[in-house]
Amino acid sequence: MPSLHLLLPILIAGSTVLASQNPFQDKCANFADKIDLPNVRVNFINYVPGGTNLSLTDNPTSCGAASQSVSEDVCRVAMAVATSNRSEITLEAWFPRNYSGRFLSTGNGGLSGCIQYYDLAYASGLGFATVGANNGHNGTSGEPFYHRPEVLEDFVHRSVHTGVVLGKQLTKLFYEEGFNKSYYLGCSTGGRQGFKSVQKYPNDFDGVVAGAPAFNMINLMSWSAHFYPITGPPSSDTYLSPAMWKVVHEEIVRQCDTIDGANDGIIEDPSLCYPILETIICKPGHNSTQCLSGKQANTVREVLSPLYGVNGTLLYPRMQPGSEVMASSIMYNGQPFAYSTDWYRYVVYNNPDWDATKFTVRDAAVALKQNPFNLQTWDADLSAFRKAGGKVLTYHGLQDQLISSENSKLYYARVADTMGLPPTELDEFYRFFQVSGMAHCSGGDGAYGIGNQLKSYNGNDPENNVLMAMVRWVEKGIAPETIRGAKFTDGPGTPLEYTRKHCRYPRRNVFKGPGNYTDENAWQCV
Repeated sequence: MPSLHLLLPILIAGSTVLASQNPFQDKCANFADKIDLPNVRVNFINYVPGGTNLSLTDNPTSCGAASQSVSEDVCRVAMAVATSNRSEITLEAWFPRNYSGRFLSTGNGGLSGCIQYYDLAYASGLGFATVGANNGHNGTSGEPFYHRPEVLEDFVHRSVHTGVVLGKQLTKLFYEEGFNKSYYLGCSTGGRQGFKSVQKYPNDFDGVVAGAPAFNMINLMSWSAHFYPITGPPSSDTYLSPAMWKVVHEEIVRQCDTIDGANDGIIEDPSLCYPILETIICKPGHNSTQCLSGKQANTVREVLSPLYGVNGTLLYPRMQPGSEVMASSIMYNGQPFAYSTDWYRYVVYNNPDWDATKFTVRDAAVALKQNPFNLQTWDADLSAFRKAGGKVLTYHGLQDQLISSENSKLYYARVADTMGLPPTELDEFYRFFQVSGMAHCSGGDGAYGIGNQLKSYNGNDPENNVLMAMVRWVEKGIAPETIRGAKFTDGPGTPLEYTRKHCRYPRRNVFKGPGNYTDENAWQCV
């Protein structure tokens, strides 16, 4: 048995750990007593130790997350917040023990009323006091919008802004030092929400990281809806199976891969890729799984074309080439796209029986004319945000299967034209990065690991992490010239195959050598 003098240091160390833990836990346990804010009802407050696999028993099934791993100690505060006499949001604030003095709001995805717990865990794990809300409804369906404009307004802009206003008040109540800077992190619909904040609430954030933004959103809904009339159902002679789309993808990559100078299976700049699709039409009498009929080739051609309105104006740019394999099971699967269908049924026409298979651009005109609460999020004058000193970093995967990266380029041009600013001036507050080989928000064939979320994490270094790059830009004035992406062998935490520095638009990546394409220094932004 060890002697007392050997045990004593261990006992003292243990009591020190307990003493250091108790104040934070006590603060968390007693925090409800400090919350006396209008329209706020506290549902519960829990201390969550780091290493917990948190059970999310109240999370709607359609949100697809029954649990969330939490890496650091946090105080979890769950609230209901009234936004009108007929609507409310569910808001959560996660306050980390290892607090950096920074506040951050997360966003959402799709039409969803899903708190993105993975973003709450990610940002709070990095030391941010973090909030996330359910967008004013529960689950991924658009049905809650049916005859309920208050709920729709929460979705368009009010949920995030309300969460920011309250989140900042709560942060000041929880931490004596308050917060120094305010940030936003979101992708897809979350990217649109970030730009809505930039456009409508220019003082909400010092720094906004908005990925694959779903702005131009009314037209995005129509663009997503217009693929079914092109492909038809699986029984149609215009339909391509996922296997056939793989054949198409391989031919497009064959034609366009080396435009950037490297034969790496990645189309580095799809805007330079205009594939000749006649090359994969079957010879007469030749029936093969490696070629297409003339009608199928025309389907591909139409899928890779912009969407124009009834008067010939551009509604939405083309799907970028290179995304075919991942898009085949979602956008070209022989069924109307679910989010678009819900939008038209429950908002545009207020008719749950509206037939999505009959969509035409005339429907797109009806939807765009409505634009409830300015969901379009297409305002191009960012002067107020610029004047407030805000910074926005946006990125878009060039293999995005849900939102065409061409749309982010279109918005960049609109801002430049509207504000009368060349790229050198826009760079002061608005930087856009194209991420080759990145699918929608994460995943893909290339170096997509840019630290925009937990599943693309490759460390905290600002060179490897877009969120920390934004922190450095806001707090030290060092703007990111490139963002480094990681190509994982099998997802985050697995060994790296290579890294690649992704260029700030309007520059593009070109392989100059010497060496292999896996050497990031063999590439140059031009």
